[in-house]
Amino acid sequence: MPLYDDRALFELLILEGAQAGLSWSTVLKKREHYRFVFDDFNPERIARYDEQKVAELLADPGIIRNRAKVAATIQNAKACLAIKADGHLFSDFLWRFVDGKPVQNNWQSMAEVPSKSVRSDAMSKALARAGFKFVGSTICYAFMQASGMVNDHLTSCPRHTEVKALSHA
Repeated sequence: MPLYDDRALFELLILEGAQAGLSWSTVLKKREHYRFVFDDFNPERIARYDEQKVAELLADPGIIRNRAKVAATIQNAKACLAIKADGHLFSDFLWRFVDGKPVQNNWQSMAEVPSKSVRSDAMSKALARAGFKFVGSTICYAFMQASGMVNDHLTSCPRHTEVKALSHA
């Protein structure tokens, strides 16, 4: 099911950035703890984190303890709030890169599935211009897949048809 909730999209974007250079399973194992220590991915709270909170996060083995990724989370919260302050939903900002509806790909093999696209390039550039960090095109494409913006299930996968049907519901 495509994801349109602002907070859930923010969470997913942060987790995709945290995953950079690591396996997705590493992040998934830590997801609940991330939710706890990052105030359920509430941008208003995260944007106010101070050096003491950053030090606590960097000492917490329950998350990826990378200073740049923690700093990016705080910066991304501020950037998300700036988008909202301009009168836009974060969801609308992100979904515009797929014209508001999921892209239905029809890949036959994994070799066909890209790691980035023209759309993820555009999203990456727009997010960077808005002040976001850890939002390269490959991260954005993985985000688009995970949020339901792009259906990259192979046509031989039963989920391809299910996801396609759900996105048209």
